[in-house]
Amino acid sequence: MINDELIDAAAAVLHPYHVDDRLFGDVASALLTEAGNVYVGVCIDTASGTGFCAEHAAIAAMVTAREYKIAKIVAVWRGDGPLHVLAPCGRCREFIRQIDPSNLDTEVILGRHRTTPLRTLLPETDWPSPVD
Repeated sequence: MINDELIDAAAAVLHPYHVDDRLFGDVASALLTEAGNVYVGVCIDTASGTGFCAEHAAIAAMVTAREYKIAKIVAVWRGDGPLHVLAPCGRCREFIRQIDPSNLDTEVILGRHRTTPLRTLLPETDWPSPVD
């Protein structure tokens, strides 16, 4: 699957919805598993930090289907203008890594023609050596 197809899959589930001062579904994610399946999800912004990112929702759908290895992942946001590809936040980077050790090699889509392995966005993943 090419980057454009995964970007389009994520964009297809963008459906922002306002509840009071919160916004649900304004960021969407799509991922391609090692087995060739695509899972999507959207963010949920809630009070007190209880919400989650779009990548978490897509990964939860993948894990529900008993898959754990992510070949490619993307997150998108449109706002009031053009579509933007977003790099995963630090929490999402660590979440992707912890789902399966091989996900350090996940291709993170950063644009229509740009990807980078997760390991370059999250370089320090080994448990540290003792200092004593």
